[in-house]
Formats: sequence, structure tokens, C-alpha cells
Amino acid sequence: MKKFYLALFFSTLLLSACTEETSTDIIKTEDIQAIVASTKEAAEKHDVSQFEEYALQEIIDGDTIRVKYNGSSEKVRFLLVDTPETNHETLGEQPYGPEAKEFVKGLLAGQDTVYLEFDVSYRDKYKRLLAYVYTKEGISVQEQLLKNGLARVAYIYDPNTKHADWFKSIQKTAQVSAAGIWSVEDYVTNRGYDKEVYFAATKDESGTENDESNTTNPNNSCVIKGNINSKGNKIYHMPGQRDYENTVAEEMFCTEEEAEAAGFIPATR
Repeated sequence: MKKFYLALFFSTLLLSACTEETSTDIIKTEDIQAIVASTKEAAEKHDVSQFEEYALQEIIDGDTIRVKYNGSSEKVRFLLVDTPETNHETLGEQPYGPEAKEFVKGLLAGQDTVYLEFDVSYRDKYKRLLAYVYTKEGISVQEQLLKNGLARVAYIYDPNTKHADWFKSIQKTAQVSAAGIWSVEDYVTNRGYDKEVYFAATKDESGTENDESNTTNPNNSCVIKGNINSKGNKIYHMPGQRDYENTVAEEMFCTEEEAEAAGFIPATR
């Protein structure tokens, strides 16, 4: 396994994953506060004068917030990035998910509004708004998540690709420095995050079994089956559907979004 080459606060975050949550909350909070403070001081300030300002209502997780948009409360999904999960119905909590959420909360602390930069298409299939998010000072939230190793570049779909090259270059730097999610080889995959790999690496580095790896529910694994039928059609099957048990999977997916991103369509029954 790849060795950890983290800055001090990332080293602490990794080590804290091996202890009980009740004893690591303060450590995690202090580390994130340090990262946020450094970010606010050093981050590039972008010109947001051409973007729209909206009332900030809630930080949902590391890549989703809620704003007041045209009189309605709306979810905003951060374009072109993906952070680990914090409370997914299938995947549960993934390493660096809570840290990503706390980072966004810290970056937006004290701000009652955010600036949104839209691309070509304003919404995804779930009717969520899609946007690049900035603080009042012009700090790009996506840029800083990527720079600090708290998100990966993902879900690059035409026509919303305006900042894809920019984000990829930031991610490459984070990968080279093994920041955050990149500190464990193969934790980040093209389908998301593999926490079993993360916990195995944590065990290898510390010589002790991670508590969460002992209690991981097998139901938290990726269970959506992607199959290519005799006609060449890519179909994905959900647990509970009629043909699920008899379906031979060419690929497994954690979410329907991932399956569809790979070109698969849902089974009709």
C-alpha cells in the first residue's frame, strides 16, 4: 500500500478514523478549522460580480447545499465534483465525507448568501440545481475541496463542462501530494470511493483493525448489477427486481447515477 504523505492535519484526520467517533470529534473539528483558516487566507479570490447571489439555507453534505432560489427552497449540487458520502442509504458514511462537509460548513460559516455560477444546463435529472459555488469573497468552494483532497472530479456531462480542465489540473496536484482522499491508493475509484480499501490501508499502516471495518454491513456494498444483454443493450438491475438474482453482472454500481453515467439504463421490471 502506498504510504501516507500527508500534512499534519491530514495525518491527524487519518489516524482519527481508527478511534471511536466520540473521541475524535474535537480533533476533526480543530483540524478542519485549521484547513479552513489557511484556505480563507491563501485562496484565490475570483470575480463574482457577474454571478447571482442567493440566500444560503443549509449545508447538506460536502457537495450539496440548499439555497433560496426564486422564492423556493432548492438543493444545489456542486458541478463536476464528488465528495465521499456522509449518510448514504446504501453506502453509509465514507472516509473524508464528514470532513468534506465540515470544510464546506467552515468555508461558508457566517455567510448568509452564496454566489452561484451556472453552466449551460441548470438542473440534473433529480431536479437539483447544478452550479459552481463561491463565497462572498470569491473563493471557489469546488476549487478548494479539490485542492485540499476532499473531493474528486466526477460527473462530467455535456454540456456542463466549463471548468472541467481547471478542476482536473487542481486534482492532479492533490494526487501528487497525496492529500486527503488521495492518501490511500485505490480508495478513489472511477465509480466513487472504496472504504474497504481505505480501512485495509489503515490497518496496514497502524497494525490494528479499524473498528468500522469490523462492523461494515455487507448491505453497504455496491449492489446494482450492470448487464449487457444479447442485443448489446446495457441494463442495470436493482435488488428486488424480478430478474435481479438471475442477472450476471458485467459491472457493479453503488448508485443509479453511476450506472447511468456508464451508459446503462434501468431494467423495466
